[in-house]
Amino acid sequence: MKKITVIAAGLFLSANAFAQTWSIDKAHSRIGFGITHLMINEIDGDFKSFDGKITASKADFSDAVIEFSAETNSINTDIEPRDKHLKSPDFFDAEKNPKISFKSTSFKKEKGKEYKLAGELTMHGVTKPVTLTAVLVDTTTHPMSKKEMAGFRITGSVKRSEFGIGASMPDAMLSENVNITANTEFSKD
Repeated sequence: MKKITVIAAGLFLSANAFAQTWSIDKAHSRIGFGITHLMINEIDGDFKSFDGKITASKADFSDAVIEFSAETNSINTDIEPRDKHLKSPDFFDAEKNPKISFKSTSFKKEKGKEYKLAGELTMHGVTKPVTLTAVLVDTTTHPMSKKEMAGFRITGSVKRSEFGIGASMPDAMLSENVNITANTEFSKD
């Protein structure tokens, strides 16, 4: 029994020893959202200050752990009064909840370059499990830095009421579902 435990520990340590970290290239990435206004038009926005990383030991990323965070105060819809309102206690309450964060609990290959990305999303002081779709757009070597690069498009939807966001806004004013879109580039550290 002792020998099996030692072998298992060795395998675990050797797998972690080969794990690679990939950091988000902020200049070529965008963490965005969209919500339907008056049930007729999707209004979109993004976060100007964000971070992200991937840790994986497999070349196909099938064992990846993906983490993202965004500064709530950096919300941007290109309309300053709306951004100010979104930062207020009516919505994100940025002063009390300065960050939105996501950490994956699983990253499973579905078909081709598509993955099911499950994890914990924390927003407005509430943590909930969410499942998103991630597509590995491609990998390449950056022609200037010579670093390995990977591009992912991550999409999904969350219910704003589950996070206590915009509770006073009826569904006819702002849709319950908020679409998430992250177009990202990562470089291997």
